[in-house]
Amino acid sequence: MNIEKYERRRSTEVHFGSVTIGGNNPVAVQSMTNTPTADTDVSVAQVERIARAGAPIVRLTAQGRREGENLRNIVERLRSDGYDTAIVADIHFAPEVAAIAARYVDKVRINPGNYRTAHGELEALIEQCRERGVALRIGVNHGSLARHVFDRWGDTPQGMVESAMEFLRICRGCGFDQVVVSMKSSNTRVMVYAYRLLVEAMDREGLHCPIHLGVTEAGNGIEGRIKSAVGIGALMADGIGDTIRVSLTEPPENEVPVARLLVEHFASREGTFHVDDASAYSPTEYRRRSRVATPIVHDEITPEFRIIESVSANPTAELRAAILNLHSDEPVVVKRRYDDPSLEDLAVKAAADLGLLFIDGLADGVWIESPHFTSEQLREVELDILQASRVRMSHTEYIACPSCGRTLYDIEGTLARIRERTSHLKNLKIGVMGCIVNGPGEMADADYGYVGAAAGRITLYRGREIVERNIPQEQALDRLVALIKADGRWTDPQ
Repeated sequence: MNIEKYERRRSTEVHFGSVTIGGNNPVAVQSMTNTPTADTDVSVAQVERIARAGAPIVRLTAQGRREGENLRNIVERLRSDGYDTAIVADIHFAPEVAAIAARYVDKVRINPGNYRTAHGELEALIEQCRERGVALRIGVNHGSLARHVFDRWGDTPQGMVESAMEFLRICRGCGFDQVVVSMKSSNTRVMVYAYRLLVEAMDREGLHCPIHLGVTEAGNGIEGRIKSAVGIGALMADGIGDTIRVSLTEPPENEVPVARLLVEHFASREGTFHVDDASAYSPTEYRRRSRVATPIVHDEITPEFRIIESVSANPTAELRAAILNLHSDEPVVVKRRYDDPSLEDLAVKAAADLGLLFIDGLADGVWIESPHFTSEQLREVELDILQASRVRMSHTEYIACPSCGRTLYDIEGTLARIRERTSHLKNLKIGVMGCIVNGPGEMADADYGYVGAAAGRITLYRGREIVERNIPQEQALDRLVALIKADGRWTDPQ
């Protein structure tokens, strides 16, 4: 990784359907359906909406044999409608369904946590993929590591890397290089460090697989966009990433413009910014540079803070180099002006440019300028960037999945109702998860969890602990509020 200038990481080309990623190809945008995959009509209609929004890759869950088999009908209908969208099957818990899906789709995504590496299941899938020209994504999730990995490493970035490398070595042993890898987490710091550690591990072993980027359970609205941009942007700023998905708890076609904005934002990053001593920088370990305990926003600046303003086409590298070249622990506020007339676009760009500086512990404050928005609007964006970077909590955080065909309730409407009741609370994290695939794991650092257990049924968590199982959904929100009150963490709205 070159921290002085922008250059794309070298990766192998991977072909699936009409799409090629890696090599010198542009970063590709993708999204995922939230319709029942067994329903051909609604799934095809949503894939086509996503494709029209500008995503050449669409993923569908296949949680069982029926859904796996129905991928054939979905793909045939799409092709007859004139869509050459690359179709990816998303597999959890059922390796046998991957073998079914591989007959019909262009790429199969598997979770290493669901496979037994000593039983030949992966090797059999690889041979099937090779025969049809199907690509494979090794998709590691922070919340669902295999037991033997978790027992040794815990749910750490290192554990995620070990899970991926175990499977990538099997692919290499089979002579199969049409492999993409991802390391997703709802915690942006975990996500960024896991990807960086993965790149180091692959480089040591001569592997150059393309990388898919995403922050899981980012939520919705401007907060969800900022959280995704912080994690994805921190990696794209250093040339990591060949395909991306912005996961939002909204209609999936809403994800595409945000992802396309990020791709365009990082299409060119000019300039070289010399760093006197690069050894002072650790991209895989969080180190606070100064003694400032809580980073600040623009209206909290006091004289002891030094302000460094970026004016170049590569603000991330420019600001990082300027801070590293200080050779002191003097507290620093990073400043950048944005002229975008859209607050959403400004927020995404600022989060992508500046989040890395907080994820890595380099900066102590943020100051965003704009001629189009009020000081209070910009302050909210600044606070959201600090919260998404895991350095300052200023409001309730919602770890909410984007939903898919596995989702057991209306998660968009439910998230809105939970926000309405709890958004006034401070320093709380609430997980709102559609099912148990990643739910308990991805919301492991949440204070409370609201997880789909069955149709119309919810299980409530306190941290990792199940508090109440299979509550009727119409009672679940009141019971969640009662739980927060019983724990003494409730305050009435002002």
